[in-house]
Amino acid sequence: MASTKTSKTAQQSGYNAQQIQVLEGLEPVRKRPGMYIGSTDEIGLHESLREIIDNAVDEALAGFAKNVWVSLNKDGTATVVDDGRGIPVDIMPQFKKSALEIVMTKLHAGGKFGGSAYKISGGLHGVGAAVVNALSEWMLVEVKRDNKVYKQRYEVGVPKTDVKSFDIAEATTSYAPVGTTSTFKPDGSIFQSVMFDFDTIKKALRERAYLVPSIYFHLYDKREGSEKEVNYYFEGGIKSLVEKINENKEPLHKAIYFKKSDKDVEVEVALQYNNAYAENVESYVNVINTVNGGTHLTGFRMALTRAINDYGKKINAFKGDDEGIIGDDTREGLTAVVFVKMPQDRIQFEGQTKGKLGNSEIQPIVNQIVRDNLTTFFEENPQDGKRILEKVSLAAKARLAARAAKEAILRKGALEGSTLPGKLADCQEKNPAISELYLVEGQSAGGSAKSGRDRKFQAILPLKGKILNTERARLDKMIEHEEVKSLIIALGMGIGDTINIDKLRYHRIIIMTDADVDGEHIETLILTFFYRHLPEIIKRGFLYVATPPLFKVQKGKDIQYAYTEDERDVAISKFKGTGGVSIQRYKGLGEMNADQLWETTMNPKNRILKQIQIDDAEEADAVFTMLMGDEVPPRKNFIQTNAALAELDI
Repeated sequence: MASTKTSKTAQQSGYNAQQIQVLEGLEPVRKRPGMYIGSTDEIGLHESLREIIDNAVDEALAGFAKNVWVSLNKDGTATVVDDGRGIPVDIMPQFKKSALEIVMTKLHAGGKFGGSAYKISGGLHGVGAAVVNALSEWMLVEVKRDNKVYKQRYEVGVPKTDVKSFDIAEATTSYAPVGTTSTFKPDGSIFQSVMFDFDTIKKALRERAYLVPSIYFHLYDKREGSEKEVNYYFEGGIKSLVEKINENKEPLHKAIYFKKSDKDVEVEVALQYNNAYAENVESYVNVINTVNGGTHLTGFRMALTRAINDYGKKINAFKGDDEGIIGDDTREGLTAVVFVKMPQDRIQFEGQTKGKLGNSEIQPIVNQIVRDNLTTFFEENPQDGKRILEKVSLAAKARLAARAAKEAILRKGALEGSTLPGKLADCQEKNPAISELYLVEGQSAGGSAKSGRDRKFQAILPLKGKILNTERARLDKMIEHEEVKSLIIALGMGIGDTINIDKLRYHRIIIMTDADVDGEHIETLILTFFYRHLPEIIKRGFLYVATPPLFKVQKGKDIQYAYTEDERDVAISKFKGTGGVSIQRYKGLGEMNADQLWETTMNPKNRILKQIQIDDAEEADAVFTMLMGDEVPPRKNFIQTNAALAELDI
């Protein structure tokens, strides 16, 4: 376990009830929880825990905490502990109640509204703690200050006890002598699921450990049967994060890192190009992952394009009619993290869950800082500068070549029904929300699928052999590949800069391949195409994988299909007493006739579909790069490490 450092004392900081302000009550939270945490599904559940975690992280950003402990407990509760100053417990005269009770039971009550307690914050600044309290079956908060522990228990946000002081020995946790401990049980009548996912929380803590390199994170899963522990501490901050993302790629230069302040705004950037084509850029404001970007990311992109263009002109890299570099060219192979810290009371997020930064004044600040520092880097590191320039110049040339190829192949009318691929057996339904497209391996299986489908809403596109590996394929090469071209046209939403998700012709795209090694390879190639080039289809939940049966167990005219070995054994046991049981192991879809394929794999009443989702974009990027990229050693290591887990079908 990482070492533990104690924090500054509450007495030193002057953090007390006078710094707690109240804006409004708590009543609306349980009535409309989605307004405060985004949703009541698993995403909203984990958002609740993140709010409490970020309150602890805020103490570190303010310079008072060095550790955050998170425990998932056997009784379904979660506990978050920090060694910060501890929430104030003294009486607020205007309410005649403890500041702790006000913070936990009043919406918009906290030390982050224009006061001096927090200059930088990531949580919902008081809203977070109160909202989580309101949406919990019960919550217990303990504050260690002045060699005492102060406790208060709540049920659905309502105090069940007064704030009482106890001897420090009566605290439920002993991680640190000062700080705040919050334990809560999510309300099952509010949330669709109250089961915390260890990996989701681990990712959130790892992310924050990169962003706040001065803090130790400790995560414990104490639930029965799943006990585990992880600890994070990264000295290198976001530079280490960029290097981690690029570890299975081939970096073209050393990671660029700089941090600069403009009055009360601090801009921190790390970036590194690799030899791949995919972009991986993350942006943050006060440890909040702005997944939809915002003005800080726009400022970064503008500065990157301008700085590279200026450098190219300075060394006379552009010749003749060369158009120079545009923004899209700078994205190929770019890995970057843009991290802005600013006063909490100035932040303007678009949406309660803080997906996009809206402050217009941040764009020019980030733009100037990034441009100045990149210009300096290019001057001091000319070889690295030339490598970056060569990378984006190659992307520019490919863009022009792809444009010519695209104009020749994907003309305006190419996506209309009259020019759909001849091999596509389209459905009668024109409403995308009802329509399905099966991507079927092989002509024989495609024939069975065409005969067995429901023509009203199911379309079939047979794919011949193993399609192009699009992990490192440029747009012009993809369009030249017949199978990929047919898929792009059948989908109808375009490719590259012509993508329009609203033109997608099917909202359920189903990959259906044989249950063998070749089938799994084809499935991986198709998944690679969607992940790298049409990720919005995955993000919107439109991509699925079909599950054909593995076995047919038959006794006379009685037939039972089994999708797993366990189901096969159950079926055999069912028929065993009478003897004469035959078992067929399906190796390919072509072994089933049209009726069997419909009944087992395509009939919505019986079929099993697996929806493809991206839970961890960073991990997904690393896996696709490792499995489908050019670097052999990482793939070899993966195969050797996981060989024992492989199921052999001999």
